[in-house]
Amino acid sequence: MQTLTDVPIGRRVRIAQLNSLPEMCSRLRELGFCENAVIRCVNKGSGNIICEVCNTRIGLNQFVANSIYVSSLE
Repeated sequence: MQTLTDVPIGRRVRIAQLNSLPEMCSRLRELGFCENAVIRCVNKGSGNIICEVCNTRIGLNQFVANSIYVSSLE
């Protein structure tokens, strides 16, 4: 399994697990970053990652992105 920071730009992946404080996991789920959700990495830069989830682009810092474990869609 890899983290969201390891995903190349443009690749779609499925969220496998959230590994952070309960409050952070709850907030991520509210934003659509829940287990089994399909997301796409749109852009990376300056320690931030922009992802598309539920047809919305959301920016995450690298610390938060490292707590999101993803798996390939293939």
